[in-house]
Amino acid sequence: MVKTKVTEMLGIKYPIFCGNMMNISYPSFAAACSDTGALGIMASVMFRTPDDLREALIELKSLTDKPVAVNLNLFPMLKPIKQIDHVKVMLDEGIKIIETSGHQAPDKYIPLFKDHGVTWIHKCAGVRYAKKAASLGADIVEVVGWENGGATGRYDIGTLVLTPATIDGLNIPVVAGGGISDGRGVAAVLALGAEAALIGTRLLATKECPIHENLKKAILKASIYDTTIIMRSLNATHRVWNNQAAQKVLELENSKTDQMEIFNAAAGAKSKIMYEEGNLDVGVVSVGQGVGLIHDIPTVKDLIEGIMQETNEIIQKLSNM
Repeated sequence: MVKTKVTEMLGIKYPIFCGNMMNISYPSFAAACSDTGALGIMASVMFRTPDDLREALIELKSLTDKPVAVNLNLFPMLKPIKQIDHVKVMLDEGIKIIETSGHQAPDKYIPLFKDHGVTWIHKCAGVRYAKKAASLGADIVEVVGWENGGATGRYDIGTLVLTPATIDGLNIPVVAGGGISDGRGVAAVLALGAEAALIGTRLLATKECPIHENLKKAILKASIYDTTIIMRSLNATHRVWNNQAAQKVLELENSKTDQMEIFNAAAGAKSKIMYEEGNLDVGVVSVGQGVGLIHDIPTVKDLIEGIMQETNEIIQKLSNM
């Protein structure tokens, strides 16, 4: 059994965070992840009104009695929501672990987190942002390297370098992500000093993941070369699966099209259609380079337990060398 500062802080069995994913991390999926002993993280941005979010949180709490987190998305949106109302609903419903992510730390929400005994986790893609969050009172920081699916930050620093650089600059626990698909990746970031590993892309190919089977099968066929970076021209770099929709976004960027047209081409609403209907070219889907290490579609429970078994075997092997 691998115990770390983060597993003890959060009361989770395994040092694994199951990454929050737009239009995927619904209550049922987050709960399924938490039930394995990892930390499930539900996305809140999909719920456009406080009432919708409250219903989702009530459902989430009914599905698992294990620790579970809720993400507060602070990235720019085509249709912004009033985030303070979402925060208040989370607090009203007794959510005790909140993950924030976005271009800046959530300064105005921090006093509310502290007043309600929330463990605040901030997710970012650079040392400077991690230091800022820590200075504002974050309890845990997640950093994701350039291999990561979704937002990759501005600096193109890989997980192998970003993780120890962040740890060296902070005095709070660090969770590392980016390219982690199996126990080798988990063991690697633990060896670098991280207190847990963040896994996202690998979870797409699980039985419980609420995406179309067409996409799951396509993920199995993907290699480490089948991702691309979009929206760099907008200072909002995202690593995605290199399908026709991604190529369309890149064409728009290269032609210096209006920013709004680019954002519309990459909109989450189109990805949602792909997840539900299985049309693989209608929208973009965030995947990391670790997609090329995915070879089967297990249950979430079997996946997490298999990853931890491999992690423990690697740690034992290294200790015997």
